Amino acid sequence: MPTPPPCKSLGRQCRSLEVTLRIGKIEEGLESLDHEATWLLGHTAQLDFGRLRTRNGELLVDARLHVPCKHLKEDGNRARCDAHGFRGPSPARPRRPAQPRQLGGNRFLLVDQRRLVNRPAVDVKAGLPVLGTNPCLGAPCRTADHTRGAACCRDLQVEIMCTREETRLEALVRARQSPYLCKTERNEDDSIEAEMISACGYLGKDGVACSLHGRVREDGRPAKPDLCSEWPEGGDLMHPGCVFRK
Repeated sequence: MPTPPPCKSLGRQCRSLEVTLRIGKIEEGLESLDHEATWLLGHTAQLDFGRLRTRNGELLVDARLHVPCKHLKEDGNRARCDAHGFRGPSPARPRRPAQPRQLGGNRFLLVDQRRLVNRPAVDVKAGLPVLGTNPCLGAPCRTADHTRGAACCRDLQVEIMCTREETRLEALVRARQSPYLCKTERNEDDSIEAEMISACGYLGKDGVACSLHGRVREDGRPAKPDLCSEWPEGGDLMHPGCVFRK
């Protein structure tokens, strides 16, 4: 079992965690990074995003992960830490900023030139080549927390900047409550990867359709992130109930 984080008391780390996420490398090109960043910054359900910035040739974003520690146990307004035995009032829930991605009409918050900005995205009735309606409508797919519908738009993989020397941060990440943050792996010396449940803010009112689907930006580029624009292949890792699972 992983070593518990070296906490000294109950605190805000019990509720959430402030981190820096890697989006990609500048050498990948602005267009690719705009797509990657729009996709990542769309997942606002359990993620608060700060400013986008570049460092050492990479595009990064500061973020707060709203996933509690698995050692936090609560009874009413009292809390205890199962790892260290701390007891006291339940840690305060952090205030969350409004993070709308759909602004009404044809306006959206999209990443453009490495900045999150208000941009029009016009419906051109284009998009994924499908016959009839979206095959995901009504699909019984579900995420690991058993939420039904649009599972691909409700979870994501994040790359958290964390060197091998940052042992406290890594322990805090690994102690997050599963399945909301899980499958934590270290594949790089300066970062760790994890899977997180956090629904996309571009989902439509039905919770399944994408509000960016079939829309283009002013410069003609697709508004929808390119990695969302292909249906999964039969050999891909799929959610339970996926309509493409054969």
